Amino acid sequence: CLATLIIMLVGDTYTLINYVSFINYLCYGVTIIGLIVLRWKKPKIFRPIKVNLLIPITYLAFWAFLLVFSLYSEPIVCGVGLIIILTGVPVFFLGVYWRNKPKCVNRLIESTTCWGQKLCFVVYPQCGSAEEE
Repeated sequence: CLATLIIMLVGDTYTLINYVSFINYLCYGVTIIGLIVLRWKKPKIFRPIKVNLLIPITYLAFWAFLLVFSLYSEPIVCGVGLIIILTGVPVFFLGVYWRNKPKCVNRLIESTTCWGQKLCFVVYPQCGSAEEE
């Protein structure tokens, strides 16, 4: 969100659309690759919807063409898009991967989550512990 605000202040809307479209193409392709890998490594897992593997493989071929064409035609936009994606790596390590966080960090994460839920009306906020109620 912060990166989007900075880009909106510095660049124009067309550039922002290019960043987002590249990021979307990249995420969709990685999702399809994950689907193919799961179908290959865990064929017996329950799937509510199961399609012929020819469909995701065909989609992946078109995806690869779009991604290579995007990288060839606008490498700087694609590079900035990758940087935007990589800004989530520190958030992942601080919020998910780091298991033994101090209590103050856990309280900060919980209060930020609660604030975000209230701001966006996402889910009913469960701020505080059950003991307080």
